[in-house]
Amino acid sequence: MSDTPPLRQPVATDEKCISVIGMAGAGKSTVGKALANALSWAFMDSDHIIEAHYGTRLQDVADSMTKDDFLDVEGEIIRRIGARRTVISTGGSVVYRQAAIEHLQSLGHVVYLNVELPVILERIRHNPERGLAIAPGQTVEDLYHERRALYEAAADFTVSCAGLSPDECAQTIVRWLESQS
Repeated sequence: MSDTPPLRQPVATDEKCISVIGMAGAGKSTVGKALANALSWAFMDSDHIIEAHYGTRLQDVADSMTKDDFLDVEGEIIRRIGARRTVISTGGSVVYRQAAIEHLQSLGHVVYLNVELPVILERIRHNPERGLAIAPGQTVEDLYHERRALYEAAADFTVSCAGLSPDECAQTIVRWLESQS
């Protein structure tokens, strides 16, 4: 028998989540962890949930399916998230499923990390196995231009990350959150 008493009910809080969206290589996980630390909140990476569900790397999951099948899986996993006081880092392709975006919006604010294309290309070049939902014949440049408007439409706040460290990006988000109170 454990000495730890069971948690019978979630602690009441009106603090919602913050979801971080953006391209692969934008720094969503890194900034998300810094933001969670700054807020003393939990951190969740939806790509890691997909990896845990399938028991393999995200790129292996993406490679084993069509792009649309992967987007459906990602959207379904996002729609099952139930959390409070959590920073949620999403996969870059989350914006392709409106139901997933609407669910994130219902959980709290959505923040878009806007990173310029050359930075994205360099980061992806350094980590090509990061897990990218891309159709045959599509380029990262195609994805970047296709997704940019989707990210902007989904976001409550956009952080231009040019020249900012992950901690500076997180502090920019914290200041914006404080201005919303």
